[in-house]
Amino acid sequence: MACAKVPLDEQHVTEVVGPMGRERTLPALHPDRKEERCFISYKPPPEQNSSAQIEEFLEQAQFISEDLDWLLSLPHDKFWCQVVFDESLQRCLDSYLSNAPRSLDMELPVSSPAVADMQRCIHRSVFMVFLRMATHKESKENFITSEVFGEIIYNNFLFDIPKILDLCVLFGKGNSQLLQKMIENIFTQQPSYYGDLNETVPSILQVLDTVLGRCGLHSEGATAIEPLKLNSHGRPSAMTMPQQDLLDLMVYMCDTCTTLHSFLDIFPAACQTFRSHGFLSRLSSFYELIVPDLEKAVKKRNFDRSLQEDLWTRLCHSRKRMVEIAHLLLQHTCLQPILEGAENTLSYVEDLLQNFTNFIQEKRFLADYDEQFPLVDDISLLQQVSAHLDETRTSYLLQAVDSAWDSVGKKRGIRPMPSAGAAGPRAGAGAKAGAAWRDEFASGGREVEGAEAGGLQGGAASAAAEDFPQKGDNGAMCTVSAGELESLLSSIRDLLPDLGEGFILACLEEYGYNSELVINNILEDRLTPALDKLDRAMPRPVREKLPAVLDSRSNVFDDDEFDVFHRDQVDMSRIWKGKKKGQSLHAMLDDKQHISEQKARYLAYETVVDEVLVGPGEPGVAGSSSNFLLDVYDDEYDDTYDNNQVGANDLDDDDDLLNRRPFTTPLVLQMNKKAQTKEEEVEEEEEENKDEGVRRDLFIQDPAVLRERAEARRAAMQQRRGYRPPPPSQVEGRPKGQGQAQETVLDRRRKEANKSRGANHNRRTMADRKRNKGMIPS
Repeated sequence: MACAKVPLDEQHVTEVVGPMGRERTLPALHPDRKEERCFISYKPPPEQNSSAQIEEFLEQAQFISEDLDWLLSLPHDKFWCQVVFDESLQRCLDSYLSNAPRSLDMELPVSSPAVADMQRCIHRSVFMVFLRMATHKESKENFITSEVFGEIIYNNFLFDIPKILDLCVLFGKGNSQLLQKMIENIFTQQPSYYGDLNETVPSILQVLDTVLGRCGLHSEGATAIEPLKLNSHGRPSAMTMPQQDLLDLMVYMCDTCTTLHSFLDIFPAACQTFRSHGFLSRLSSFYELIVPDLEKAVKKRNFDRSLQEDLWTRLCHSRKRMVEIAHLLLQHTCLQPILEGAENTLSYVEDLLQNFTNFIQEKRFLADYDEQFPLVDDISLLQQVSAHLDETRTSYLLQAVDSAWDSVGKKRGIRPMPSAGAAGPRAGAGAKAGAAWRDEFASGGREVEGAEAGGLQGGAASAAAEDFPQKGDNGAMCTVSAGELESLLSSIRDLLPDLGEGFILACLEEYGYNSELVINNILEDRLTPALDKLDRAMPRPVREKLPAVLDSRSNVFDDDEFDVFHRDQVDMSRIWKGKKKGQSLHAMLDDKQHISEQKARYLAYETVVDEVLVGPGEPGVAGSSSNFLLDVYDDEYDDTYDNNQVGANDLDDDDDLLNRRPFTTPLVLQMNKKAQTKEEEVEEEEEENKDEGVRRDLFIQDPAVLRERAEARRAAMQQRRGYRPPPPSQVEGRPKGQGQAQETVLDRRRKEANKSRGANHNRRTMADRKRNKGMIPS
């Protein structure tokens, strides 16, 4: 019997051995105490709904489930003997961590609920086994010494860094708090895992370099994977690699990004290790190189529609995870110490600003990061913490963010205010993105958490609600394109074919176009009251047919003889293409038919008749016996208008108008020019008096006197305007050799400095420039 309150590593048990009933004493942890039981390896659920494959999976899964349940039912000492010394158990657990479905890997067959139930059962049992393996103290009586526990799990490889990464990605959703305590206990009891993690980060960086190398890209900080062969004519690229290779590459990158994000989210203490290797700068550079290249390949290569949607979903998911990894590293290495008021806060502020500055050259990464985690919020936090923050540097960062948005051709959307009741593992870290980010990653959000579906707390539903906020979280409606909407409709109707498209559209609009959340709420009957009242077979609303463009068209040529839109028949003989084929130019010029047609008209002007006799009975001049026509010249008509001057007395002339009302300047204008007018009048009177006196005395004035008067007038006018004449220049000076006055030296220096204002002003500058370039010999 085991002794009470004694650690398991110090306990000894007495057992009866052999037919003679001999007793022997063994340590509590001894290989002979292990039960002989063979644990079989795990295989994932079949992708096809073949009855034989489903039956085979259920049979193997039943054996695994029964064995794990038996293992969990063992007492504390027996459990650890089986865990430490049974190699088949470790192979079984490792096979599940390696082959269990991840997110975006596959969907469980809907036609076989037994497969989903069995997968959920194994998922729970495996997690409970690892949870018990990570606990060194189950109760006051059942525990292991901390030092010995650390040596047991480390030396027997019960846990290592790859296993911990797989545990995070498989069981993180829905069990994050429990898994966080479990991993913290492992690293606390055995600090050697920090050294293993430190050696693992370069391998992860090598993974990023491998992905770049397969796409024909190369990062500045990366080391060459292998030397380029001389006989290699071309490097592979995402546009030229085989279809299966591109799919494997996308799956590889997506799984790596998802695993790293889950690990850093659950175990934040590892962020410092990643930061020490410069992981953040390498990640941003990797993002800037690989994302545009893969986007181009997915959009422009000819793929099957379902495969193209799957590739695009994985790419969007990878982009989102990489941005969140960068934020986690900044959050736990810079922002969190600042919020907690740690020592050397200024050093953390400087470190954060330096990281943001390094992002400036990665335009695509900076724009996507700012879209999900706005830099203006972090800079506002720094301004509150540090009163001596450099405003020039912060404004430069914000301008760089705007430039990054413009360079990638994206439009910044209006970011909704965070909800007061928002809470969750990443609520403080700004995990909820703006509406524009959700629009871009709407297609990437259609992931099925296959592994998390069997979690202890419903991992798939929590993941969907956490990664893609609903409409009720911030009140913002995300919009999707027509293609994405049809894809969402088809994915939901494949699972729930009895629902109408109109009802599905209403549900998608209510839950922010999150298909996972819609399916989960429909299956669990948790729809909102407004949706619950709708008919589930409601068809899709018919779009109103828009009027034809030609019916609403308005043109100046409507209803003419060539209006084919309103006429059924048009004279095609009057329509031709190109130059009309008719008679030649010479034939047209030789045709004189038009002259003969006009000849009869002009012949009428050749006959001149002085008198025309009107016969009896023909119309003549009324009331007269004269035989002249009606157009006889009447001399009295002209005499009447010759004697009477019609219009001579009308007051329409300009001089008469001015005489009646002379022109006067308005009073406002007179007030502004009153002083100037007086001076001008005085000058005019003086000039008139002088001119009259001159005319009286002299016929021809002296030119010298005229020049003096003009100079005096010019000086008076310049004095009124405030003009000061330049001082006299003494540039000439004395003859050479007799010395120069100070005024002459200053004038010459002033002339030399100001000579560029005149014509050919830059001759000295251009001469110096030519001489400096060797064009002119010195």
